[in-house]
Amino acid sequence: MKFVMNDKYNVPKIQQLKMIRLLLMGFWHRFCKPTQSTIAFLLMTLITTNVYGQKKFKITLLGTGTPAPSIERFGSSTLIEAGSETLLFDVGRGTTQRLWQLGIPLRQVTDVFLTHFHSDHTVGLPDLWLTGWLPAAFGQRVKPLHIWGGHGVKRLTKNLQKAYQTDIKMRIADEKLSLPGASLVSKEIHEGVVYERNGVKVTAFNVDHGKAIRPALGYRIDYNGHTVVISGDTRVCDNLLHFAKGADVLIHEVAAAKVELLNTSKFFRRVIAHHTTPEEAGMIFESVKPKLAVYSHLVLLGSPTISTPTIAEVVALTRKNYSGQLEIGEDLMTLEISDTISVRRFAAITD
Repeated sequence: MKFVMNDKYNVPKIQQLKMIRLLLMGFWHRFCKPTQSTIAFLLMTLITTNVYGQKKFKITLLGTGTPAPSIERFGSSTLIEAGSETLLFDVGRGTTQRLWQLGIPLRQVTDVFLTHFHSDHTVGLPDLWLTGWLPAAFGQRVKPLHIWGGHGVKRLTKNLQKAYQTDIKMRIADEKLSLPGASLVSKEIHEGVVYERNGVKVTAFNVDHGKAIRPALGYRIDYNGHTVVISGDTRVCDNLLHFAKGADVLIHEVAAAKVELLNTSKFFRRVIAHHTTPEEAGMIFESVKPKLAVYSHLVLLGSPTISTPTIAEVVALTRKNYSGQLEIGEDLMTLEISDTISVRRFAAITD
């Protein structure tokens, strides 16, 4: 398999076609009969599907950040488009904005897989769920949103629906929205194959984010003879090494801080102890030998007096133990897997 690096891209052709489809949908909904609107939507769906093809395997890093309220790195979230499936792994702050920035309607995401229940991995869920229910072009969900996660996921979705029950009741009464589109269906999962549909297989596996942070899951996604593994938040974990074997792409978290900071802060030492350092990640990559290793969820710690490690320093520390292909993830970076792995960074159109 070859590795192809493309520095930047504007809105790719498929996303341009999706945007055209959305504009046509709005036009037909405004000026035409419902049956004509349905026909227009189906025609444009066929066009975009045929252009891209049913065998696409595309990963988009929607958010590569942490709890820090960074405008460059939104909360943790990874979009997987495999054939006809559109799956989301974690839904941190800003997930909906990133989806719509790409012209992807929120309703297109049918299933959300949570790695664990830290707020920076789940805080975007109410937005995805309820904004995706609204009748505007970015929404229009009419079926329940499915949420997959470890023990506690049912409690999360039950209480979210309680928290927003007033909003849901008002919109049904006032805007005549359908109840199914405002429903959450949760499924508690354990290690093993948890999802298999249209040739896409998702396997959950346990990782180690600390004794008090359980369950914590990673995910392996297999499609069309290729594999992507998402580590979730974890420190060095033999189980991850087992499930990541043979992966084309391994998306792994990383945490780093300068020695001066760790020597003066018990809090930051505790944070680092729950994650994987660049040197440790390098050993993981060297053991797994993915065709491409990608960093996401970059926990780079600093203080007003001690600077955060630079990306160059993170790479240098990783290179102590790993010499293979490595990418530092950025928000909206895409990875497309076929006979080659194509990496593209996002550049907004400024015309």
